[in-house]
Parts: sequence; structure tokens; C-alpha cells
Amino acid sequence: MFFGVSYRVYALFFIVSIIFIFFPQIDLYITDNFYLEESKFFLKHELWVKILYHSVKPLLIGTMVVVVGLWIYNKKTKKTILYINGKVVLYLVVVLAIAPGLIVNTMLKENMGRSRPVNIVKYGGEQEFTPAFIVGNRIPKNASFSSGHAAGAYFTIALALLARRHKNVYLSSAIVYGSAVGLGRIAEGGHFFSDVVTSFFIVYIVSKTTYYFFFERDI
Repeated sequence: MFFGVSYRVYALFFIVSIIFIFFPQIDLYITDNFYLEESKFFLKHELWVKILYHSVKPLLIGTMVVVVGLWIYNKKTKKTILYINGKVVLYLVVVLAIAPGLIVNTMLKENMGRSRPVNIVKYGGEQEFTPAFIVGNRIPKNASFSSGHAAGAYFTIALALLARRHKNVYLSSAIVYGSAVGLGRIAEGGHFFSDVVTSFFIVYIVSKTTYYFFFERDI
């Protein structure tokens, strides 16, 4: 274990990253399954895709509003509803700020310049395809790598780690939700498979590491 994260997770992330770099056709092969020449990304307007896409922001805002509200209530009434305290609030803020915020949406999306599937030549756009982890076309901000929506959805991993019972069930549910959002983004041509996978590893590692420092280090 390294700061609460198994060495196997780091090793898997490294291996997967190398595979995406040297075998970028994996991304194209997966995206091909959601693209038809005559109808482009044919699932783009499906209800389930839209619901997943629009679910992330309300979930993040709603979660933080509820958590902060419970913290204030618990502090004033001396109660322990859901065991929400100042440390829990700070833990969630730190994970949200570092993983989806700083790493994914600022460091990667603002600097890697990877074109989204819908914008590359192969799928009717005008830009070149570049593999994951490779600096791309230097397009303006909000590029494809990695997925901000998937990272936001995977933030539920941080919430799952707070569970005192059935933690594995909640953790599995969080991963399923994040992956479903990622699938929707792939289906509508917004992201490549590697964008989603990378966001998962980033959020998972940051969540576990932050949890370790906040709740496990002194145990």
C-alpha cells in the first residue's frame, strides 16, 4: 500500500496508460461502434445519454449542499446524523478540488489539446486524432483528455469510502455510475474510452489517498 492505495492499482494504471499510448487504435475501435456514416453518433440524442450527461452537475452540487447543511445542523444540535462533521466536509472538498477540479479539468483538459471524437477527421470533423497522454492539436481549452463528466461522476467514489457499512456495495455502485456516464460520453462522441478510464484512475487514487490522510493515517 502507498498512502492507502494498493501498488497493484498504480501498476494497472501504468500498464493501461502504456497500452493506450502504443495502441491508440483501441480508442478508435471502441468509438467506431457508436458511429455510423449516415447518422454520425446515432445515440447522441437518446434519453439515457442525456439523463446521464445532465445528472452529474446537479449531483455534485446537491451532494455538497446536503453535506454542508448536515454539518451545520450537526454542529448546532450536537447530533451525528450520517456522521457528517468538519473533517468529512473538508475531505470531500479536497477530493473534488484536486481530482475533477485541478488534475482533470485544469491540468489535463486545458493543456493536452486532444480533440474530441466528434471533431476528428475520421468522424466528420476537421482535427487530427492523437493518442491519450500525448499533447495534441493545441486546440482551445476544454479538450477531450480526460473526461470531466466522468471524473465528476466518479467523485461518488469519495462518498462511498465514507460508508461505515456495505462499503464495497456503495463503492461498486459509484464505479458503475461513473462508468455509465463515461459510456454516455463515448456514445455521443464527446470522449474516447481512454479519457474515461484515465478519469477513473485519477479520482480513485486521489479519493483513496485523501481518505488515508484524513481518516486512516493515525489508526
